[in-house]
Amino acid sequence: MKSKFLFIISVLFGLLFINSGLNKFFNYMPLPEDMSPEMLELFNAFTTIGWLMPLIAIVEIIAGILVMFKPTRALGAIMLFPILVGILLLHLLNEPSGLLMAIVFFALDIWFLFESRNKLKPLFNK
Repeated sequence: MKSKFLFIISVLFGLLFINSGLNKFFNYMPLPEDMSPEMLELFNAFTTIGWLMPLIAIVEIIAGILVMFKPTRALGAIMLFPILVGILLLHLLNEPSGLLMAIVFFALDIWFLFESRNKLKPLFNK
């Protein structure tokens, strides 16, 4: 039962990041109308660095695909970890309205890493 639940959650999690990455290329989801001026300024700063958003989009798409499959879930979770730290800090420091969702996604990524701990042990051995 736990493995089926983990599979369903990982597929939904992966699809979310695939969608997020594709949106960075095709802009089919508009920015929220009620976005604060500080967040708009921050978003514009990110987009002025021409290579940053495409890089994040590519990582999100690849990692989203990897997270959906058990053999590659650990690699996908590792790839998404720094992005999720950034999302968490962004909502913690700049836009608290999305903090709960950021915490949930960060916790899911930590869960995927914990479930893959046997694969990750060699990274921490001397």
